[in-house]
Amino acid sequence: MLLRASLSPPGGAVVCSGEQFGFCHSHRFISLTDPARGHLNKRRSRPTSTSISIFIQLESNGRIFESGHSSKFVFTPRAADSTQSASVDVGNKTIVPDEGFSLSKISFGVVGLGVGVSLLGYGFGAYFNILPGSEWSAIMLTYGFPLAIIGMALKYAELRPVPCLTYSDAQNLRETCATPILKQVKNDVTRFRYGDEQHLDEALKRIFQYGLGGGIPRRSAPVLKMIREEVTPLGKYCLVLVFEAKALQLSDFEQRQAKFASFFGPGITAEVAKGENDLYEVRLISDADANVSPSSSA
Repeated sequence: MLLRASLSPPGGAVVCSGEQFGFCHSHRFISLTDPARGHLNKRRSRPTSTSISIFIQLESNGRIFESGHSSKFVFTPRAADSTQSASVDVGNKTIVPDEGFSLSKISFGVVGLGVGVSLLGYGFGAYFNILPGSEWSAIMLTYGFPLAIIGMALKYAELRPVPCLTYSDAQNLRETCATPILKQVKNDVTRFRYGDEQHLDEALKRIFQYGLGGGIPRRSAPVLKMIREEVTPLGKYCLVLVFEAKALQLSDFEQRQAKFASFFGPGITAEVAKGENDLYEVRLISDADANVSPSSSA
């Protein structure tokens, strides 16, 4: 089988196999040639409109069948730009990275333990004349030991911050629409805490009533895994609390939906939803409008 195409005006040539078009197993080619120049024209600096006449010859058992078709194409050359970086949007929303520096992101347990162990190590080395500064060895040992003990204690009682996913539109509404309680909740759960068993422990204790009538056992208490700042379809600021609760059902959260709104209120509407696996979402929606601050609306 032979596929031939003539190009007028200037064009190019493409060599291919008949197998690629599913016609036969014998190798043939498609030729887009320039009848005037007789060579390939590979470069174009502007869109080119040209007329192509394609003639197909099919050879079978010694007989040749021809058919022709004429079409007009517009070729627009484009150069690929490998330097362009694709932006990732989630649901047509841009995620704001948390890259700012804050003391709340520093683990004082790690700092205390690191400084204390460093002073102890250097102090012992200087005391035995392995390292210079033997006259300061006593001071380094004196302060290094308690710093290491305090660092270990803080590290043991440390509660790490939960991840926070913030969308750009929610960040713009936070200052004007988020209530002071919602701002405090976000700040508390996104920093290191010491001595607490889990984030929002006092709030969950009151809402789920651990060990009381109608409550749940403390071992079944939900655990906060992350928070998310987003905007509802009605344009309201929303702080989403994502809990993991393997021993609870959606009905356990729905029964306490009003308690979530009351505890984190005023000016809050609470909604609950089931997430993936054992995750549950509590959506705390601010009632303030975008052009009215929470303080003025109260």
